[in-house]
Amino acid sequence: MTEPTEKLSLDNDLRYRYEYLAEFLNFTNDNIKILNQLSIYIQPMIPVIVDEVYRKLFSFDITKQYFFPDASHSCFGNLFSSTKHSSVSFDGDDIEFRRNMLSKYLNKILTEQEWDDSFLRYLSCVGQVHTHEMGTPTIHVDYMHISALIGFLEHIIIDIILKITNIDCQTKYRAVAAMNKFFWIQNQFLRMHYKEEEKR
Repeated sequence: MTEPTEKLSLDNDLRYRYEYLAEFLNFTNDNIKILNQLSIYIQPMIPVIVDEVYRKLFSFDITKQYFFPDASHSCFGNLFSSTKHSSVSFDGDDIEFRRNMLSKYLNKILTEQEWDDSFLRYLSCVGQVHTHEMGTPTIHVDYMHISALIGFLEHIIIDIILKITNIDCQTKYRAVAAMNKFFWIQNQFLRMHYKEEEKR
């Protein structure tokens, strides 16, 4: 039997969108428990993960430019001048703040046990803060870069999982599957805030 799905609700209702994705991907409470169980292995590695992420972001001018105070998604202007580059430090206060936010995000997705509406709003906000929707006209990271970053982050974490020595292969398989499903769900929550970009 074909299940009815409301397009308008998928686009605007976080709970409805999550439940559809969870059912489609077979993302269950068991997957959430596995994410929680992974925390003891991944949390100690979070500083390393964050460092890898920001080194990757700083290795491309098109992603590094978003950390400039006057960064814009539509006009680079002279953002890539040496003067502008010198004003951004890999260890500066602004970058440290963002690194801390990523650390908190990773901790939260690994320890959250109750995927209630508050948590779904948090996952949605991860996308929203990178767009004009949060009321900051100078911040809008193109979806392509956000999506690529999610893929890179997933790769780092899966690599860590596969290198864990004291869990069996079946547990690793379940852990990788749970992490993969989670990042697909996160990616779809990001896309909710890029409707106009997709029309272009």
